Amino acid sequence: MAQSEANIADVVGIGFGPSNLALAIALEDIATAGAGAPEISMKFYERQPRFGWHRGMLMEDATMQVSFLKDLATMRNAMSRYTFVSYLQEKGRVAEFINSKTLYPLRVEFHDYLEWAAHQFQSNVSYSSEITAIRPVFEAGAVEYVDVVARAAPGGHETVQRARNIVIGMGLTPRLPAGIKESGRIWHSSQLMHRVGAITGTPRNVVVVGSGQSAAEAADYLHRTFSGAHVYTVLSRYGYSVADDSPYVNRIFDPEAVDQFFAAPTDEKQRLLDYHGNTNYSVVDLEVSQDLYRRSYQERVLGKQRLRMLNASRVTSVDEHADGVRVVVESMTSGAVQTIEADVIVFATGYRPSDPTPLLQDLLSECKRDEEGRLGVERDYRVTTSDAVRCGIYVHGASTEHSHGLSAGLLSNTAVRSGEIAQSILTR
Repeated sequence: MAQSEANIADVVGIGFGPSNLALAIALEDIATAGAGAPEISMKFYERQPRFGWHRGMLMEDATMQVSFLKDLATMRNAMSRYTFVSYLQEKGRVAEFINSKTLYPLRVEFHDYLEWAAHQFQSNVSYSSEITAIRPVFEAGAVEYVDVVARAAPGGHETVQRARNIVIGMGLTPRLPAGIKESGRIWHSSQLMHRVGAITGTPRNVVVVGSGQSAAEAADYLHRTFSGAHVYTVLSRYGYSVADDSPYVNRIFDPEAVDQFFAAPTDEKQRLLDYHGNTNYSVVDLEVSQDLYRRSYQERVLGKQRLRMLNASRVTSVDEHADGVRVVVESMTSGAVQTIEADVIVFATGYRPSDPTPLLQDLLSECKRDEEGRLGVERDYRVTTSDAVRCGIYVHGASTEHSHGLSAGLLSNTAVRSGEIAQSILTR
């Protein structure tokens, strides 16, 4: 199908979360940099009906775990009009935010900032759209373009957008233990705020499974929201491990650390990931951990224990019935078994990176892989391909953690990472 140059987008982004939003900002900043700056056409497709980033965990008093300066633009271009400070200026809250003396804004405020930025690219985004195929377009025997096929959800018509470059940023997929399926009483923590409003009356028992920040926040929220409920936290560890956010260790999220990590031998990369996983995975902020402990201790002193930690334990079975969920928990130290008749069980069991390979099915024969069978990704986040592919295929997010380090799927380096992709697209 022939298309005019006007109908070919320079960049098509699949997914419109913070990563591709930061890419849109970087591309616009470049295009408006001054005389001679290139004009860049871009189009994004997002499955959600509107912009949203972890909406299911937007508790009113939850705060960010990264500095507001690690927003969508500041670390790449502090003069961008899309910084968090620019957002505060437009909202008339600069002085009040400064007076709060914090680097870590409320999560609902930072989400409002993300929505504010996303709204300015409304004309570039098709929401409620699912990508069904990415098809190579050959010219002179080489893949010069790709056709991105999108279907309007649910069950809508298909459209085709031709692109010179595609950037895949599909985010994360909630992970549940094997054999567990979500229901009205069995939730993943990502659905917490969406589901909690449907609870009628006061639940008797609630179970939260997991040992990371989401698990601690879910336990905290449910304990405060339902003052008559017993909240059982099931942890495979002896207790919540505190996140290491000390200054020197935090340098692993610096842009320069990506260069060092990318150039390191494979075994050294894995060692660094294992060693510094406690900066991000299955760890809890010290303040949240201390607050939960104080609350639990106070209840024990008063003889009104509602917050109960089942540490070094695992859930061995979950049986949903008409009146609730029967949860069997086994101690991994003593072997003792406890059965909890719960109204709700929440699995805060993390996420897995979305796999881009199904979308690239028609191009996989031209995509190179590393020694572990994963997509080969260059330093600029471009998928390594044969010479037969001239268009750019880029991926960012946690699917590149093995090659680019711990910051690959986090906000910490989003502005810089997206700027590198934007510069690569222009240079190539």
